[in-house]
Amino acid sequence: MTYPLSLQGKNALIFGVANERSIAWGIAEELHRAGANLAFTYAGEILEKRVKPLAESVGSKFVEPCDVTSDEQIEKVMASYKENFGRLDILIHAVAFADREDLKEHFYTTSRKGFAMAMDISVYSLVAMTRAALPLMEGGDGSILTLSYYGAEKVVSKYNIMGVAKAALEASVRYLANDLGPRGIRVNAISAGPIKTLAASGIGDFRAMLKHHAGTAPLRRNVTQEEVGKAALYLCSPLASGVTGEIMYVDCGYNIMSVAANDKEPAAEV
Repeated sequence: MTYPLSLQGKNALIFGVANERSIAWGIAEELHRAGANLAFTYAGEILEKRVKPLAESVGSKFVEPCDVTSDEQIEKVMASYKENFGRLDILIHAVAFADREDLKEHFYTTSRKGFAMAMDISVYSLVAMTRAALPLMEGGDGSILTLSYYGAEKVVSKYNIMGVAKAALEASVRYLANDLGPRGIRVNAISAGPIKTLAASGIGDFRAMLKHHAGTAPLRRNVTQEEVGKAALYLCSPLASGVTGEIMYVDCGYNIMSVAANDKEPAAEV
């Protein structure tokens, strides 16, 4: 495919790839096709075995471990990144986590420990990464992108603490956009429709969620990993130079609907 834009010479650091089905990997592939130089982090030895081969497939030799709950480890990654690449143009934050027990029943049963952990990993990590990345992004048109979901805006069954965390994440996007705008750095989020990922496996009744989305969305199907990647490419490119603080829905239009569609057009197969 010939792209109408080029990210040749641009450097991107991606947090959150777990395997080839990750939304973060879909974003990585699109940035790579547009010519960007990619760097990756991973969390734990199990993910290392999955992420390193993927990184190699797009010509990346920078694959570093990082526990995003540790400021020291985030700063260590940024220091190593600086030695290898110098400037950072694109930062992708695709990190979220909640204890499975806090996604099973009611939101009010969320434990204090579980609440704090979900907010730390899913929300504060964006703040910590941004702070550590700023020295590498000064003096240019940098772009920071994170991932949200409709559960940040409306109640989604069994999404519980993750919905509250995503709401905080979206608010963080707006505040960071205001802070960093004068420095020429844009901050945005993509609110993607449900996709079968490793992270999604922890959500109860996820298959039912997929079916509901496909039957309700105007396009009568679920969004793909590639489509989210292309939207990310746009937001990280010069084409979106005037876009910051936005939450872009990439969900086949699901978010505009108030009730499930009631017509004769069948939903796409899940």
